[in-house]
Amino acid sequence: MLNILRQLATSRQTLFIVIGIGIFICLSSVINHHVYVSKSAESQSGIEVTKTEIFNEDSAWDFVPNPDVFSEQSRLDLRDLNESSAGESGFIRLSDDGRNFVTGNNVPIRFWAVNSHVWKTQPDKLTEHARFLAKRGVNMVRWHGHIPAVTDGSALTSINEQARDQLWRYVAAMKQSGIYVTISPYYALRFTPLPGWNIPRDSKKGHGLLFFDPVLQEAYREWLRLLLEPVNPYTGVPLKDESAIAIIQLQNEDSLLFWTIQDLRGRDLDILSQQYGQWLIEKYGSLENTRAAWQQTILENDDFERELIRFYHVWEMTQPPPSNSGKAKRLADQTQFWTETMHRFNTETVQFLRDEVGAQQLTSAGNWKTASPLRLNDAERYSYTASDVIGVNRYYGGTHIGEDSNWAILNGQRFTDQSVLFNPLLLPTNLKQVVGHPMIISESSWVPPLSYQSESPFLVSVFQSLTGVDGFYWFATTDLQWRQPSSANQSKPSLGKWVISTPELLGNFPAAALMYRKGYIQQGTPVIQEHRHLDDLWQRHSPLISEALTFDPNRDRESSQNLAEFDTEANPFAFLVGPVEVSYGEGSEPNMIADVDRFIDEDQHRIHSMTREVTWDYEKGTCTLNAPKAQGVAGFLRSSGGEFELDDVTLNVGNDYATVMVVSMDDQAIDTSNKLLVQVGTRARSTGWNQQAVSWEDDDGNTYEGYEILNYGEAPWKIENNDVTLTVKNSKLTSAFILDMNGMLKNKIELESNGPWRRFRLPTDAKYIILE
Repeated sequence: MLNILRQLATSRQTLFIVIGIGIFICLSSVINHHVYVSKSAESQSGIEVTKTEIFNEDSAWDFVPNPDVFSEQSRLDLRDLNESSAGESGFIRLSDDGRNFVTGNNVPIRFWAVNSHVWKTQPDKLTEHARFLAKRGVNMVRWHGHIPAVTDGSALTSINEQARDQLWRYVAAMKQSGIYVTISPYYALRFTPLPGWNIPRDSKKGHGLLFFDPVLQEAYREWLRLLLEPVNPYTGVPLKDESAIAIIQLQNEDSLLFWTIQDLRGRDLDILSQQYGQWLIEKYGSLENTRAAWQQTILENDDFERELIRFYHVWEMTQPPPSNSGKAKRLADQTQFWTETMHRFNTETVQFLRDEVGAQQLTSAGNWKTASPLRLNDAERYSYTASDVIGVNRYYGGTHIGEDSNWAILNGQRFTDQSVLFNPLLLPTNLKQVVGHPMIISESSWVPPLSYQSESPFLVSVFQSLTGVDGFYWFATTDLQWRQPSSANQSKPSLGKWVISTPELLGNFPAAALMYRKGYIQQGTPVIQEHRHLDDLWQRHSPLISEALTFDPNRDRESSQNLAEFDTEANPFAFLVGPVEVSYGEGSEPNMIADVDRFIDEDQHRIHSMTREVTWDYEKGTCTLNAPKAQGVAGFLRSSGGEFELDDVTLNVGNDYATVMVVSMDDQAIDTSNKLLVQVGTRARSTGWNQQAVSWEDDDGNTYEGYEILNYGEAPWKIENNDVTLTVKNSKLTSAFILDMNGMLKNKIELESNGPWRRFRLPTDAKYIILE
């Protein structure tokens, strides 16, 4: 029996009030009768946490970079990875097999992306912001906006013209730096009706309405017209014809298969219920035939005379199919109707964009989650196949509780601090990818107050490359350049939580973006190929493999369901071995499960990629990359012996926790390259940060071992000193150039030589070093 007592990681946001992530981690899981347990974690009541080494400011350096003026003397500038102008060869398209992106002239392209809100906070400085991002490897940004009107007296079909103007500016500025744009124009959580709109009618929120409410759908289509058809005054090109826009997301984080479906009330619920009645008549010929098929399984509020057929609570859909065949058939019909309702909306919207608006960009139908990844995720993903690109939002972080913990970091809050290196099943890139569609993660991050962040760009780059995920959008920045510790909303004494322009996130982009975008890490061939008949989706049968559950403490309704046990045939560690794929349809194509056990040593707690370039030790908490053009290691290095011998690089590390990468800058193997980038990450905290160890119990009786924030600190960031000696096999190298955060030369070090090997000790305060 496969027990995965899983985590509950996840999402949240709006622009200024971001909706919280609470990753609730149950790290004990049994995989094909083998036990997966983190030996470096401490467990109470099934909740395991990683102890954090005390941050010592006496062994840290101040992060006080100068503003980047983009000098031509900079020795680290990845702007040339981008096109001179985004979309210069035409629109981003799908590859011939539909799995990847290509440029207009059919050149494969991968996206290193961010969610940036600078379009709203500093629209007059977007050109500078774009250049800053491009220099560090970014070639895609996401406009996470919301286009319904916000001015009293506006009609439902009106849009927020200020937001449109900000988007116009955003596209024009990013295009100049070779950065593409993904548009996300509608977010149900932020849908705030104005007087006279009468939508929602009786529900408190707008969740789910867009998929079935004809009045809202008509307004939505008009919003898209008013957004995409007018000429952008900053480029002279309507957005519908703008090749610098790569993807249009139809909506953000909404689904009929999530807990928020239970928020539908009154007349809003009646509309969906009546559509269900009509759908059943079409399927069975009449409602009498329907009742017969359901073996007279009736719900209390059913009104067959008015064709108002009610729904089971979504919780029922998260359970194994019931033995009562009438109830089982009714639940299957409900699952099919909700899924097909979303699929129909997505199909009609894509057709509207193509045929009526004339938009030429790729489309992405959704990016959300369901009430049960085991029972419902495949149905959700099937509904997205009406569009080109499959999306999902997935975060990594930890339990974080207390006043305003969904959007700010304050004194008195409590949190757990776990590196994902002890929790491989929770890596956000562990995704079932739908055959024929690129896959993007349109929001993600390693979310503060988590202290283990330098691992994240490294791991994202490595496992995106291995598994073929096509874009990872870091969430989020409102900062022109770097962000120092500062208020979450510019007024409340606090630290920002949903921030990425920090030294151990954005600061570790260059090497990670370079090796991902250049294809330095070998992509594996699929280790699992599953075909799911549509009836399996409606019956909610267990798939071969399931992604881990992500938990949204602000919107999930049934927290007890997060600890459910379930069975799957395939080892979930397969996500770390190679690509996992799924297809949907009426046929019965054969499934394929590779022999992944030969890449997984559960006795030694190690996972190897099928390419043998990547090794993850989830007991020691380390991950190594050993490819010809990129080599490195992340994790708890001192406690793992401190010495790491790769093919062309040997690392001697005294840091308890660090991430070190060596990446070719001239597309040559490390042992023959004329120019290498060495990049180091450790841990960062605000000056004066203070925490104390505490334990607490949640409402379900689970005990957590974590920390209470005593002082959230102030600027500047303090970064733990490097304690790294590097040896590289390359007889061409003669010098090490120590760079500042803008790639400018700080110092030069001669390398020690020993035959073909070159050796030097990194300065304690260096993040970037160029070897030539």
